[in-house]
Amino acid sequence: MKALFKYAFLAGVHIRGPAFAIILIMNITFIILGSGTVPFALHILFITFGGLAVAVMMAANIGSDIIMGRRMYASTDAYLQALTPVPRWKTLLANVIIMLAADIITMAFAIASIVWITFNFIGNNVWEIFLEMARTQDNYLFYTICGIFMMIAAYLLFVMIILFCAAMKKSMLYKVPAAGFLTFLLACGCFYAVSLLQAVLLPISNIQVFGLSIILSPYTIAAYPILIVLTFLEAAGLFLITSKLIERKINI
Repeated sequence: MKALFKYAFLAGVHIRGPAFAIILIMNITFIILGSGTVPFALHILFITFGGLAVAVMMAANIGSDIIMGRRMYASTDAYLQALTPVPRWKTLLANVIIMLAADIITMAFAIASIVWITFNFIGNNVWEIFLEMARTQDNYLFYTICGIFMMIAAYLLFVMIILFCAAMKKSMLYKVPAAGFLTFLLACGCFYAVSLLQAVLLPISNIQVFGLSIILSPYTIAAYPILIVLTFLEAAGLFLITSKLIERKINI
């Protein structure tokens, strides 16, 4: 598994790595300088470049994830993965974990940096704001932890829907006319299906419908962990199906 994680990490690092390194150095510099007294125009420049850094990091992550996906589904790298003497679910797992970790860590830093820079600009201490919220709001720590896990679970589910649909296009829909359009419809159907599955929490949640998405707003504290577990289970189900498809039916 170490080798699988290593090669998954190296797949997109030539795009994601330099972008993150530049953003890391730039934002840390902005945070240090912005914590002191700097001219108004310079602080606006920090905020502008910090916002651009979020967009650049997102683009780099998308590009890296596409490369990682092609390694699993398109020649020539897909041949090497297919010939690797390990079950395909392990290669899929390595790619998904690296993709998830890299995307979340890099985007979390980029977004947290621009928030920090902006709060410094308006004269608020970020730590004092968080501590005040922790003191004044009930179950603040619980909701914060649930929010982090919910973000991870939702992003994992999104990634697995994309990888599942790509596997379907390369397997069951490989020789079907208009496979690309059918794959798009399949993706829409997947998003709608996972939203419907979450409707089992309707007795303990408010529900809002936005197009194909059903958004639940739990109104009991116990509903949040249940929603997180349900989202992880949906992602796990798609992972199992996708691993079976790339093990037996994928056409490289």
